[in-house]
Amino acid sequence: MDTTRFRGRSLLTWLDYDPGEIRELLELSKKVKEESRAGKINRRFTGKTLALVFEKRSTRTRCAFETAFGEEGGHPVFLSTADIQLGAKESVEDTARVLGRMFSAVQFRGFKQSTVETLAGYSGVPVYNGLTDSFHPTQVLADIMTLEENFGPCKGKKLCFVGDGRNNVARSLLVISAKLGLHFTVITPPSLNPDPGLIELCRAPAAESGARILVSADPAAVEGADALYTDVWTSMGEEDKRAERRALLEPYQVNRALMEKTGKGETIFLHCLPAIKGEEVSAELIDGPASRVWDEAENRKHTIKAIMLATLS
Repeated sequence: MDTTRFRGRSLLTWLDYDPGEIRELLELSKKVKEESRAGKINRRFTGKTLALVFEKRSTRTRCAFETAFGEEGGHPVFLSTADIQLGAKESVEDTARVLGRMFSAVQFRGFKQSTVETLAGYSGVPVYNGLTDSFHPTQVLADIMTLEENFGPCKGKKLCFVGDGRNNVARSLLVISAKLGLHFTVITPPSLNPDPGLIELCRAPAAESGARILVSADPAAVEGADALYTDVWTSMGEEDKRAERRALLEPYQVNRALMEKTGKGETIFLHCLPAIKGEEVSAELIDGPASRVWDEAENRKHTIKAIMLATLS
C-alpha cells in the first residue's frame, strides 16, 4: 500500500477523508491483523514517540494506542491532565507547540472537539482523535472492520444505532456510513435526534455512495438490519442526567426481542464498550452468540495501528 497521501495527516473526523482513503485504511487494518495473528514482529515505529493526552479515562483507547505503538518499537508517553498544563496554566496552543517539538504524533481523548482541532493546528505533527464529545473516529473504523469480517464489504448493508442519537459514536457512524455506502438508521427519542447540521453535511457523500440515512423514533425500524449497535445511555460528563436518560431510553434497550424484530437470524450486536448490562443492552444479548463486541474491541488496536502506520510512514 502506498501511504504517501496519508503522510503527516491528522485524524479528527472522517469528514476529512474520502471514501477511497477510508477503504485503504480498512485494507491496511486487515493486513495488520493478519500480521498479528501470524506472530509477525515489526519495528516500524522505532525512533518515534507518541504523546497520549487524556482528559477522559479509557480502557480500549489507551491500551490500543499504547500496545500498537509500543510493539512496533515506538515509545508512547501517557499524559493525563494531572500531569501537564493543558488549558490550565498554559494554553492549548502552547501545549501543542511543545508536544510537536518533542513527539512524532499526538493522541487526544477528552471533551471538546475544538481542543483536538487546536492541537492539530499548532503542533505540526499528526494528531489522532481518540474521542471527543463530538466524534470517535478510531472506534467506528474498528466497527466497520468488524461488520466486514462478518458480512463482507459494508456497502449496501444495514446498520442501526439504537439509543442516544446525539452520541459521539452515533455521529461518527453517520459520517463513515455516508462515505462508504452503508445504510444507517438512528433509532432514538426525538429529543435525542442527531444534529441536523451533521445530517446535512452527510447528504452529499451519502448520495454519492448510495447510503440511505434514516432517523426514527420507532424501534421497529430495525427490520432488515445486519447489525444493531448501542452505547451507554449517559455519556461521560453527563452523569447528572442518568435517571432522566434511563427513563427516556428504557424502551430502546437492545435485547433478544429487539433482535428478533430485524427478521434476520444472522444479525450481530455491536457496542463500543464499556457497557452497562441491563441498561442499554441485556446481559443475555451482549454475552450471547450474536455479540461481536470482543472482536470489535480487539479491532481497535489493529485499526489504530493502521492509521498510525499510514500517517507516520
